[in-house]
Amino acid sequence: MIIELENTSTAQVAREIRHGHRSTGTSAMAFTLVVVTQEKHYDKVIHACLQAGGEHPSRILVVVHAIGQESRLDAQIRMGEGIPGDLVTLRMSGELAQHSASVVLPLLLPDSKVVVWWPNASPESPSDDQIGALATRRITDAAGASDPVSAVVVRARYHSPGDTDLTWTRLTPWRALLAAAVDQYPGRVRHATVEAAKDNAPAELMAAWLQARLGVEVERKFTKGPGMTGIRLTTAAGDIALLRPGKASTATYLVPGQPQREVALKRREINELITEELRRMDPDLIFHQATQVLLERETARAAQPEGKADEK
Repeated sequence: MIIELENTSTAQVAREIRHGHRSTGTSAMAFTLVVVTQEKHYDKVIHACLQAGGEHPSRILVVVHAIGQESRLDAQIRMGEGIPGDLVTLRMSGELAQHSASVVLPLLLPDSKVVVWWPNASPESPSDDQIGALATRRITDAAGASDPVSAVVVRARYHSPGDTDLTWTRLTPWRALLAAAVDQYPGRVRHATVEAAKDNAPAELMAAWLQARLGVEVERKFTKGPGMTGIRLTTAAGDIALLRPGKASTATYLVPGQPQREVALKRREINELITEELRRMDPDLIFHQATQVLLERETARAAQPEGKADEK
């Protein structure tokens, strides 16, 4: 079922959702996902939401700030076959777009969690944003910024409990493999190196996480990329290493005393990343710790004389 509403109101949207439920039946929905995006990213965002909804049926409110001076709300409601929950697009323009939280608030599922996701541009302080303040979980993506490394530092500076960024989610397979390697070889790690393209934000978070967990110096080594190409943990018996050259979907996995092997380490699509993040509703304390060390590393880097930074 698809319901189109032009130049409408929040009250009318809410009524049509109720009418739609009477016609199609109401499925169990775990939370409300509010997505704040732009028209040019709309199709990709909808695809990701539908994919994630297969695992997490929810009410999805997609807020699109449309071009135009007229204060106006256009809405589309989709529910029923093939839609995991409710999918409501809210296109706002003019003055109304400056008060989008007043449109979103009455449409939230009662007595349930609220997650806000900014797939591209996002506020400096998500928890202080008018829509972000409605949520218990706030998801950003520094990769969508023109300067991803600077963006992830800003995320760290304004971090609040419940915030996360998809640059961190991209590290999950890397962190799992490294944790398994350290468990297999429990010798002391003396030094660590993260190899990646210069503008790779996940690599900066990885370096901060390793420094926090291992308590050792972590060097950033610049490569041609793309993305993160390798991590080396130096021990007395040799390197623990995870190396993914170029655009490969597998990585070489090295642990002292064991034969070299290849492991799956593909670059994941946005729908896989958001699906993973929606599995948890509690604050990510490990991410918070990594962001604090990231800020410490940035402070130390800024204090060094020009040309003397530890990155190579």
